[in-house]
Amino acid sequence: MRSAEQVQELASWHADWSGLRAVVLGLGLTGFSVADTLVELGAQVLVLTEKSDPQRAELLEVIGAGLITRDPADGTVDDIEEFGPELVVTSPGFRPTHPLIQWARKSGVPVWGDVELAWRLRDKVGEPAPWLAVTGTNGKTTTVQLATAMAIADGRRAIACGNVGVPVLDAVRDPVGWDCLIVELSSFQLHYAESLSPEASVCLNVAQDHYDWHGSAEAYAADKAKVYRNTRTAAIYNRADSATLTMVEEADVIEGCRAIGFDLGIPGPSDFGIVDGILCDRAFLDDRRESALELITLDELESTGLATPHMVANVLAAAALTRSIGVSTEAVRAALVSFHLDRHRTEVIAVHAGIRWVNDSKATNPHAAVAALSSFPSVVWIVGGLLKGVAVDELVMSQVNRLKAAVLIGEDRRQLLAAFARHAPGIPVFEVDTNDTEEVMPAAVRLSRGVAVSGDVVLLAPAAASMDQFHDYADRGRQFTRAVHDQLGDEADDDDPPPSTPATGR
Repeated sequence: MRSAEQVQELASWHADWSGLRAVVLGLGLTGFSVADTLVELGAQVLVLTEKSDPQRAELLEVIGAGLITRDPADGTVDDIEEFGPELVVTSPGFRPTHPLIQWARKSGVPVWGDVELAWRLRDKVGEPAPWLAVTGTNGKTTTVQLATAMAIADGRRAIACGNVGVPVLDAVRDPVGWDCLIVELSSFQLHYAESLSPEASVCLNVAQDHYDWHGSAEAYAADKAKVYRNTRTAAIYNRADSATLTMVEEADVIEGCRAIGFDLGIPGPSDFGIVDGILCDRAFLDDRRESALELITLDELESTGLATPHMVANVLAAAALTRSIGVSTEAVRAALVSFHLDRHRTEVIAVHAGIRWVNDSKATNPHAAVAALSSFPSVVWIVGGLLKGVAVDELVMSQVNRLKAAVLIGEDRRQLLAAFARHAPGIPVFEVDTNDTEEVMPAAVRLSRGVAVSGDVVLLAPAAASMDQFHDYADRGRQFTRAVHDQLGDEADDDDPPPSTPATGR
């Protein structure tokens, strides 16, 4: 049996993984990619999952991995102990307080996530590709997609992976290889990643989210800050969010790594920002104290949906990431002028009688909801879902002046009702009191139509997770879109949204 020290020394695809006994927690997309990778390496693999997808379970049998299907929350470890694991690789959903995670820690068994495993195996195809690592409470996916599009426009083989696109293990196993990996990292994934050393990294912002998983605001921020650890070239931070600057200042980076700031103001040397409506790079040029490089204008961004303040911040962060590895300013601009936002992100789905209907179902926490709300002056706000232990008083209080009315959905309505009663007693509040998934959005749309007038925006920005009533945020957004179209019918003068930007390029 290998010791924990011997397992920790496994840091290459070409190391000896044969016979390693590994337990994989979870059989979602990430869990299966972990199991498949470890079997390919010659390890003995046992997967533990609560719900066994028949197709994936069959594939596990084909590749030779074992499977235990039971509720992992019951804390039973007898079957795991009998297997005698030398390594546990967990899917991001397993909390640090989970009984099996705690058992592994106490037993001295290393616990990794899929990102940690992928970093160790990144040399499968020749020289490892550089990683550009992106985290933050909000804006991660858009920033990753923007950076990927910029790298592709520069002629590089680039892929969006990790918490978006494809699992990062599938990316590192690609037989052709990549010029760079743009990796979205959730706080869950970062918690279980220790040896990551990206070429460039960014934490876009830090706000209330996932406190139920991490246990506290401090623990959540500490895991986000791990994105900067061992960064090689550029540690990129948000000058408008002091927490991200503190993270960079306290990070143990590789010697020579630069701190690069971005915000919507005039950039200083080594920053990205805006001068007279022009997005500028004052970081990656020789004469950065006296001049700047033009990337694109705000006017040019208008047609792409990227001109709102929070989207412009994402653009600047993505540009900083890609410029750090030498992507040209011409490629940055070319990617931006042809970029289209994904569905469910400040997506205008219909316009009728002067009322805009906007789907931002991706706003799964208060910070994201504020970003969406701040884009409009008069809003009928559809809000609610699973609040994940986050307080909403400040959220409601900060938006009173732009709210025409609120329509509450989801299980955690009581907390929202109390917040509106305390901080916005003059705003009409309507409650969708049903748990029938098929009826939630039709009811919300009907109530919104009853109060919205020309000049208003009906905005779905729930500030909460969706799994109480929907499969995921995309399902929630689709059902909202369907309900709007069903009730407005042919009266709406919307256009079909453009396709999203591809996640990969070769």
